[in-house]
Amino acid sequence: MLNFKQFLEIPEHEIIDGILELHESIFKDSKTLVEKIKLKQKILINVAFDQSTVVGYKIGYELDPHKYYSWYGAVHEDYRGKGIATRLLEQQHRFLVESGYKIVQTKTRNSWRNMLILNIKNGFDVVETFADDEGIHRIILEKKLSAN
Repeated sequence: MLNFKQFLEIPEHEIIDGILELHESIFKDSKTLVEKIKLKQKILINVAFDQSTVVGYKIGYELDPHKYYSWYGAVHEDYRGKGIATRLLEQQHRFLVESGYKIVQTKTRNSWRNMLILNIKNGFDVVETFADDEGIHRIILEKKLSAN
């Protein structure tokens, strides 16, 4: 049975350690994640658990009073295809609507196809593309939030 929790600050050690372990397995750069989180305004961390094990997360922060950035998200490979990423996204967006945000933005890469498809299926539009400093093609997506 999966459980979901939401945090408005960095969660306790067991939870953040689980997030970092999952983050490292996918993004390979967990060493500075906590310090980066501490620099962000109005952080929101949604977490999926199988008992006490972190199996997914979605982290975002405020860009301005009307726009929120959905920053990092991941689901453990053994738990993919079970709707966890969709539930984390829906919970994040519900909180953002309740908090008065009008737009949520995210960035992804062509290589992260599942994330790109998830975002498009959930109402995001591609608003811009660019090549970053490493020459990696990035895609910026935005979704207008509504209380409906």
